[in-house]
Amino acid sequence: MIKSGILGVLFFISIIGFNNAPDFVIEYHELATKEAESSYIKKYKNSKEVSIQAYVVSLQMKQAKYKTMPWSKLKVFNTNKNKLEELILKNPNNVHLRYIRLVIQENTPGILGYTSSIKKDKQFLKEVLQKKDSVSYLHTYIINNTSL
Repeated sequence: MIKSGILGVLFFISIIGFNNAPDFVIEYHELATKEAESSYIKKYKNSKEVSIQAYVVSLQMKQAKYKTMPWSKLKVFNTNKNKLEELILKNPNNVHLRYIRLVIQENTPGILGYTSSIKKDKQFLKEVLQKKDSVSYLHTYIINNTSL
């Protein structure tokens, strides 16, 4: 009975959440090809909005996957990882930044050693999930794309 109640709430949140999400969030989660990722980067790379920058930087990090030489992969990944960390340092309470970093850290190969903020991002996002606020549309994405 309790589990079905929770599922009902999550379903309701997903309906409400997806309908209110800004285009940059919806588009990001619909990306399926390298070309689509490149188009997204081009479309949003000059945005001054920190939340949008989170998604662009994450896709720039992902571009390492398409490099052939290991040192090129590492350079692209680390350069953009540093950009993301700098954004978070300047904007520690931005939900998009913390969500994106958690997604990246949970999906990055362990050999890259990019796992140092998983616990604190999970704690931060757990608290976010308890609130109904201007970024509640992210709740479904957080639940669906992280280990929370």
